[in-house]
Amino acid sequence: MTQPLSDQTIALVKATVPALEAHGLDIVHEMYSRMFQNPDIRDLFNQSHHGDAGSQPRALTGAILAYASNIENLGALAPAVERIAQKHVGLQILPEHYPHVAEALLGAIKAVLGDAATDEILAAWGEAYWFLANILIAREDRVYTAQKDATGGWNGWRDFRVERVVRESSVINSYILSPVDGGPVMAHKPGQYLTFWFEIPGHPPVKRNYSISAAPNGETYRISVKREPQGLASGWLHDEAKQGTILKVAAPAGEFFLADRSERPVVLLSGGVGLTPMVAMLEALVEDGADVPVHYVHGTHDRQTHAMRDHVRATAARGKAVKVIDFHQTPLADEVEGRDYDAAGIITDEWLVANTPVNEATYYICGPRPFLRHAVSTLSLAGVPSDRIHYEFFGPADELLAA
Repeated sequence: MTQPLSDQTIALVKATVPALEAHGLDIVHEMYSRMFQNPDIRDLFNQSHHGDAGSQPRALTGAILAYASNIENLGALAPAVERIAQKHVGLQILPEHYPHVAEALLGAIKAVLGDAATDEILAAWGEAYWFLANILIAREDRVYTAQKDATGGWNGWRDFRVERVVRESSVINSYILSPVDGGPVMAHKPGQYLTFWFEIPGHPPVKRNYSISAAPNGETYRISVKREPQGLASGWLHDEAKQGTILKVAAPAGEFFLADRSERPVVLLSGGVGLTPMVAMLEALVEDGADVPVHYVHGTHDRQTHAMRDHVRATAARGKAVKVIDFHQTPLADEVEGRDYDAAGIITDEWLVANTPVNEATYYICGPRPFLRHAVSTLSLAGVPSDRIHYEFFGPADELLAA
């Protein structure tokens, strides 16, 4: 069991909060510069999120500050710790990688803060780092073991073949994947993702997470990927992946998933390509014969960007109490309300509160950050408790050690 942090360490780490507020981003950039000198460590990270304009350095800066500010109340960070552990498992981060991060972090603190980073301060941060690292290592070991022991489960990278490519919209393709070895595949929890290792000519190895967009079936996975502007991995998939393409895949992971069934209504709320985990959840609810009310609410630009609409409606029609509402923000000139979409414009807070059972429902939300932020805020202000609001967002995670 990890030893509790000493009172002296807690006091010293909290004392560095003002310095982190002032110089945290410089420390993180220096930390990444040091780590990336080792190609094996560099390749664990999503390079598109790093650099001077990258989002990951800002996210990690905020996460380190949050850790320091809550060092005496780490229970508040428990959900973030689980997110980190799940992402680390997807990226195949192992115990032997942690010393490299520790060395880079402590070296960066010393390099940026200079004489202010006394031996006492560095020792305190070393203790604090390894306290969190040991918690993560233990949790990740349990996840790796569960993956290995599951029927169809595996550790490391497994080869999957693209069996079929489906054009879902003007910007989204689905890829049906089956294991090259012909064995079964681990049953994921609807909402979880797969991590992919792409070897794209002219680039270092690229790792990306894509939500599984189908319920478990023991034989295949489906991912549905939006072509992102300047997106290296998504562009390669859209341009190069075809029937027969082999992809390296890590076992399903992620802390955002459909919880154990209850008597509560379920609201699946998504924006854009955020529908991918929602489709998996909807399929699972229908296949399980759930008789609770299910509200599937989705917003997108127009008919051309609306992925999987017919599939969703066909799936909903097999359910016992499923209601589908589609919003098109800017319908095309020839679109007809009631045929191509249900409501024009965006999903407003007024509509959400008035048309979903806020007093009873469990909400699952996925989409771009502004969409997610607005939806969570609206539901919280409407009195929905946090344990009934579950969400997933795109981009780098806002927590310590996220890769």
